[in-house]
Amino acid sequence: MDAKIDVQRELDTRGLNCPLPILKAKKALAEMLSGELLRVVSTDPGSMRDFQAFARQTGNELVGQEAAGAEFIHVLRRR
Repeated sequence: MDAKIDVQRELDTRGLNCPLPILKAKKALAEMLSGELLRVVSTDPGSMRDFQAFARQTGNELVGQEAAGAEFIHVLRRR
């Protein structure tokens, strides 16, 4: 994933387990404009599949995901 992606908002959900990272992302996206990018940093390994399912169910685009050590980074584009 390109580290230079221009995100409008970053959400730190380190230490939180499902469903909290998803719920916090949903709340953040609701406050954003269409097309804006949200980066979510999580330590929950299950967040990889959780955010894939979340994007499918909500119509928000999952721009990218990556595992960086013990952290999982998700970038979503607001629909």
